[in-house]
Amino acid sequence: MLFSGVTFLYYFLPIVLFLYIVAPKKLKNFVLFVGSLVFYAWGEPKYVFLMLVSVLIGYLAGILMEKLPKKPVMFVAVALCLSFLIYFKYTDFFIDNVNAVLKTQIPALNVIMPIGISFYTFQIISYILDVYFGKVKKQKNYLYLATYIAMFPQLIAGPIVRYSDINEQLADRTHSADKLAEGIKRFVVGLAKKVLIANQLGELCQIFQNSDEKTVAFYWLYALAASLHIYFDFSGYSDMAIGLGKFFGFEFPENFNYPYMSKSITEFWRRWHMSLGTWFRDYVYIPLGGNRVGKGKHIFNILVVWFLTGFWHGAQWNFILWGLYFAVLLVVEKFWLYKNLEKSKFLSRIYTLFFILISFVIFNAGSVREIAVFVKNMFFMGGNAIVGPEYLYYLRSYGWILTIAIFGATCFPKKLYGLCKKNRVVEYITVVAEPIVLLALLLLCTAYLVDGSFNPFLYFRF
Repeated sequence: MLFSGVTFLYYFLPIVLFLYIVAPKKLKNFVLFVGSLVFYAWGEPKYVFLMLVSVLIGYLAGILMEKLPKKPVMFVAVALCLSFLIYFKYTDFFIDNVNAVLKTQIPALNVIMPIGISFYTFQIISYILDVYFGKVKKQKNYLYLATYIAMFPQLIAGPIVRYSDINEQLADRTHSADKLAEGIKRFVVGLAKKVLIANQLGELCQIFQNSDEKTVAFYWLYALAASLHIYFDFSGYSDMAIGLGKFFGFEFPENFNYPYMSKSITEFWRRWHMSLGTWFRDYVYIPLGGNRVGKGKHIFNILVVWFLTGFWHGAQWNFILWGLYFAVLLVVEKFWLYKNLEKSKFLSRIYTLFFILISFVIFNAGSVREIAVFVKNMFFMGGNAIVGPEYLYYLRSYGWILTIAIFGATCFPKKLYGLCKKNRVVEYITVVAEPIVLLALLLLCTAYLVDGSFNPFLYFRF
């Protein structure tokens, strides 16, 4: 079931929200938990049991760490959770690479990866480790822990909500009309980002992939469209998840903070998919020693973290190369380049955007060979013309959505909205117009969904 689907918007969500509102306080978590199981089982009923077993492992680990030696319990619990992730996500990748290197013919298992397993596994591991290090107390109520993990707003594609972020909210949270209104606004904005912007950019990317006239300019147009596509798709989902959390009284952490406004790659990764970045920082980078070690070990730590970050995204070599690509850029910045970037905001932004565009070409590639083809053609080494009629046609056709996307990826719309709030007359007009605009966006999105085709979120595959 998709957030950007008619079934979810007009059947599932209203029913679950109604049952949640009328339920007494003691049963609200139960209603949310059962609704979340239905949401997950809608697409993959056989994997609900796997998720519940993973939650049980985390729950028992928290209980047993108080009664048995903590370290062995922690290691076993984390290893079990990771074993599920490795089996379902990486088994066929390892088999394919063993066959390629050793010239063997081990048959692939064709394992189907459960949706959201990368996200909920990391949440369970963060709970286990936080209990182990004494950052949070164990959860005695299995329903509370299961509700935290299975909660449908953030189950499929994040943000990666830490148990420490919402442990108190599981037992006691506030519900109000203001919070619901804020949640509706955030959800509709996220829906519009996905349906009205990301899906159109995805169409342009698909047109390029199917084109027989790939000029140099068309390659760069694809790089721009792909970078904006994944931003609006994933940040749109995060906005919807945060908005849905408010429906049920929860406050989820932000996941994006205008990353394309960054003046360095280091800053970009402080603004992009922040819940994943802080997870790897707290549970991998810092335990390895972080930057409190010698230069060689520091570089090694960065390489390990970014190898794992790339590998977390998918069982393909392009994701590993994507992670190592950022590792190299971050090492260069930390030890040589960062101080120079501060001298010119304009040049630093151009530098950052240039390497980000290249990064998402790597990210979207289907193979290492495809990466080589793309980079070769982007830099005039493919023998293609610079500009062609097909490129000019699609630039005119999609120029309006690209312009909206570029502007929407900056902080300027937010600043403009803030300025409107400072003028009493304009603020009054804004207060009146805001619900009308939100309703119009919802109806427009619905029209697109009814008339459109299947539009999964990109991060569902991770």
